[in-house]
Amino acid sequence: MTPISLSHMILDQQGSLDFRKRKPKWIRAQLPGRGGYAELRNLVHDNTLHTVCEEARCPNMGECWANGVATIMILGETCTRSCGFCNVKTGKPDPVDLNEPKRVAQSLQIMNLKYVVITSVDRDDLPDGGAQIWADTIRAVNDSCPETKVEVLIPDFKGNINSLQTVADANPVVLAHNMETVKRLHAPVRPQARYERSLAVLRNAKQMGMTTKTGIMVGIGERDDEVLELMDDIITQTNCDIFTIGQYLQPSINHLPVSRFVEPSVFEMFRLEGLKRGFKMVESGPMVRSSYHADKMAAALNNHPSE
Repeated sequence: MTPISLSHMILDQQGSLDFRKRKPKWIRAQLPGRGGYAELRNLVHDNTLHTVCEEARCPNMGECWANGVATIMILGETCTRSCGFCNVKTGKPDPVDLNEPKRVAQSLQIMNLKYVVITSVDRDDLPDGGAQIWADTIRAVNDSCPETKVEVLIPDFKGNINSLQTVADANPVVLAHNMETVKRLHAPVRPQARYERSLAVLRNAKQMGMTTKTGIMVGIGERDDEVLELMDDIITQTNCDIFTIGQYLQPSINHLPVSRFVEPSVFEMFRLEGLKRGFKMVESGPMVRSSYHADKMAAALNNHPSE
């Protein structure tokens, strides 16, 4: 999953943007400021560190930072793909920085996090999709920050199972790969991805012994029954452990429009249906993002060991 930023833009009945309209009352971020938020913010700014939390203006940043959890992105800031929901720029990426694993580990040592989620742009320009940098980064963080647990949110590596194995061998506590949307909408939402390929990533990661996680956005054109069908596909084909569902928010006028604001009662229905189908943990709500409560879900799974 690549980061989604907040926007006040929704579509009127004629399909044009109406800036007078506001998000519903249940789309509200927690104000930052409690716990260790200020301390972590000062560390990040004083050391010129970069987090996805700030760059994507994540609505949960205050809560997560207060709890010593953050998300960072590796392998540059330019993606080789052009997903319809994502605000990360598309183009020709810079060459790989072989010193990045060491720099990331040093930065996280300064931040003194309890839990970190590492994600990246897609690097289809690289033979291994960036898998070796991924593995080197995980190992460098584990060595330098033994108290920090590492979750990874990976691309699909174009289905390269050797690349996936390279990342799995570095032993993250959770390996996540997001489906992002239902099967019917993959073409407009993830034009360079493939529904079955993403399912295969989750299935293969599970077979490699990983605790697995995936997530989707709603409000991007799907129907409720399609979300339930997606859950069935994920469970029956991959036996994934953790599932997250959050509201899509349009980053700019150039991105796919919001089709609906899903009510909290529907998110609760999704949560219950996910648990009924066999997910061990489900986070479902308007403000949920892939990394939301990542530390708490990983800890809770200690009581539900992966099969």
